[in-house]
Amino acid sequence: MAGLLPTTPQPTEIKLHQKSKILEVAYADGAQFQLPCEFLRVSSPSAEVRGHGVGNEVLQVGKANVNIIAVEPVGNYAVKLVFDDGHDSGLFSWEYLYELGRDYDVLWANYLAQLAAAGASREAK
Repeated sequence: MAGLLPTTPQPTEIKLHQKSKILEVAYADGAQFQLPCEFLRVSSPSAEVRGHGVGNEVLQVGKANVNIIAVEPVGNYAVKLVFDDGHDSGLFSWEYLYELGRDYDVLWANYLAQLAAAGASREAK
């Protein structure tokens, strides 16, 4: 499958900085990512965001001020992020978090372009 890492690096540290709304993830291969809560919320792997198949994605709007209120481990492979807007159904695998960090610039630019095309805003109404 394209895009999968040959061996998913394991996180060595996950730190939530609620004041700055950043989730910091450090990996065993030396990679370190600072992922904004808003980015994680709009990139949630949940069906609510991704839909049930390609083309059924749901553009998330008004999430600029969202924060994470809990990071809950799920086995040895993922975390469940609990957001202050009530969203908590996405499981963020180590591999997915790594991909989000590695590809952040492109993914964020794509999200902003989708918002613009939809005439939508990051700000809550």
